[in-house]
Amino acid sequence: MKGRTIIQIVLGLVIVALAVVLYNSIQKPMRFDNEYTKRRDACAEKLKAIRTLEDAYKLTYGTYCGSFDTLFGRLMNEDSMRVVSKVINHSVIPADVDINEVPELEAVKKGYISRVEVFVNPIAKLREDGKLPIIDANGHKRQLTDEEILNLRYVPYPRGEKNEFELQSGMLDKSGLQVPVFECKVPLEVLLGDMDHQLVVNKIASVKEVVGRYAGWKVGDMNQAITDGNFE
Repeated sequence: MKGRTIIQIVLGLVIVALAVVLYNSIQKPMRFDNEYTKRRDACAEKLKAIRTLEDAYKLTYGTYCGSFDTLFGRLMNEDSMRVVSKVINHSVIPADVDINEVPELEAVKKGYISRVEVFVNPIAKLREDGKLPIIDANGHKRQLTDEEILNLRYVPYPRGEKNEFELQSGMLDKSGLQVPVFECKVPLEVLLGDMDHQLVVNKIASVKEVVGRYAGWKVGDMNQAITDGNFE
């Protein structure tokens, strides 16, 4: 009887162990996919912000930038973006005229409003226009700080590592016309570098099965005049 009890206990432990192994074999890929999605989304937010800065750089300087140091340094420290500002000429507006009710084109023709070109700081302008948004830990929407902008160059995962996104820029010949292009990207083997090796290999292989698909996340393209992200 004692021997039978021991056997039953052993069998029970084996069953529990097998159940745990089975559970983990099911949950492991699910946890991987959840983490993969989280990292993809974090990358996408940074890449979209970098694209916004590249668009501002092109608007300001006529081309894209292939260096994070130059991109951040010039946009943050130079008053170089040309914008059209409106100046209300109060001295010429009749006392019985409400300037807010006068169509802008009419106001310009009558001299109530003047349009002047001014140079502003690109980053300050982007913040003013709400184009550098981030959701903070409390769920509040705000604009990126200078420090957060400087940290855009770093891939968000693995935590504690300082891997940089790959950034390039250049000119593309389109029927004899030189078109500015840029590309910012990170391969999956970098983004997922601290995760299960075999699952990472499987993920990269599955992505590469899609013809022409880059095994990673990026915005822009050095071979096409586009600024789309492959996560969009």
